[in-house]
Amino acid sequence: MSLHAAVWILIALSLIAANLPWISERVFFIFPPKSGNKSPWWRLLELLILYFVVGGIAIGLEQKIYGSFHHQGWQFYTVTFCLFLVFALPGFIWRYDLKVHLDKAEHRER
Repeated sequence: MSLHAAVWILIALSLIAANLPWISERVFFIFPPKSGNKSPWWRLLELLILYFVVGGIAIGLEQKIYGSFHHQGWQFYTVTFCLFLVFALPGFIWRYDLKVHLDKAEHRER
């Protein structure tokens, strides 16, 4: 796998993973919540865990392509986490803004 392909795969994977907590109503995509709706705190925990999963995949790709892992400072991880949050924005907007309006419009049609 080339470096160029690995970068694009990682970006696409990050976009998908960052939006998954906002799409699913199940806790960790398996368990239905007791209250019926998943709490925003569960969504943030899932987002954090998915950040580490994607980071692990990125480390694995780097190991495969370069043969070693380049150590980074805390600044690198802070910037990548902020980028992951930016990638999560479409799912967040869909969950807390757009979906509410779509549900209201659906109820009006009935």
